[in-house]
Amino acid sequence: MPESVEQWWARRQWSKGEAVPYPVGRYRSDWERYPVLIRQYHPDLNHGITLTQVPPAADVYLVWECDSGHRFVATPGEQRARPAGTRRRSVWCPQCAEAAAPRPVRAPESEPEPDAGMHRCGHARDPRRIEADPDDDRCYLCRRLDSEALTREQLVTMAAPGSRVAVSAENGTTGKYSWQCDAGHPSFQASIEHILGGRRCPICRHARAGADRVPVGEAFVSRWAPAPASAAEPELKRRLAARLDVDLGKNAVRVAKPFHTHLEVWPDILIPELKVAIEYDTTGRHGLEHVGPRETSDRRKDRLLRAVGWEVVRVRAGKLQPIGPYDVAAGSVTEALVDRILARLGEIRGELFVAAYRR
Repeated sequence: MPESVEQWWARRQWSKGEAVPYPVGRYRSDWERYPVLIRQYHPDLNHGITLTQVPPAADVYLVWECDSGHRFVATPGEQRARPAGTRRRSVWCPQCAEAAAPRPVRAPESEPEPDAGMHRCGHARDPRRIEADPDDDRCYLCRRLDSEALTREQLVTMAAPGSRVAVSAENGTTGKYSWQCDAGHPSFQASIEHILGGRRCPICRHARAGADRVPVGEAFVSRWAPAPASAAEPELKRRLAARLDVDLGKNAVRVAKPFHTHLEVWPDILIPELKVAIEYDTTGRHGLEHVGPRETSDRRKDRLLRAVGWEVVRVRAGKLQPIGPYDVAAGSVTEALVDRILARLGEIRGELFVAAYRR
């Protein structure tokens, strides 16, 4: 159970038998990767305790103040995990995030039409679609179930384990349900209408557009790969191309297990001849990149690459700490950085093997 910073500090003083249980700077390296949180934390709001005296995993309520002046209470774990999947600076503050994406206001429900309601089969009535075929008294969904490639039994079979029966009357045809493909990929959410209309597992759909054409562990050119996030990545690729006679045109690697909704990953730079991926990591403009949940995603991507025979070299810029055995720290893209990367390649694949590709 989280406690106030005063109670937490007093308890640590008693348990350690010291007036200062955690000296200033003790956890500096753990907080350096979160520049936004460093700005939001003020010792005068937290009993005079500095952020470098607070363990990142401490179960304590701290007071934070964002750049807009909003004050709020959150534990270190809650604040470090706050960015989630968004890229706005406001996500570090719950009040700014609420203002940036206000909840939609629902309009008052209109009076139902005389013929609105439920069919005898239990599905929601849609008068406009029924009028398209007045001689058939079955509801629209029942007609689709009988005419589409999927039968009612097949539709129910696709329901993910633990979910309720796919054909349910509670939400009609618009409710979303959990589905599972034959390949056993993680379940996905979709309405019955989308399933009947041909929308299936997103992992399978994306794989058919690229990853299914190559064997596991092979590099290829993917249409799904995002554009470079900064100018540093193309510059690093240019400098490596001037030093190594390798093909740097691939942008994806086929992996054995899904990474989010794809069977491929997209490192910044790929060297297929050496089976080494190079990533250039910074905290980004708003201090959101490669920290918190995104660092967890980076670690998972690295594990998937290593599982198919690749190794990863991450260039960790700024205050980002290494997360892999071959990571290097750097402030900018220079020839000295390229030399360090080439040395890492020699450690991974052997100096003689890498020398064969030097220009």
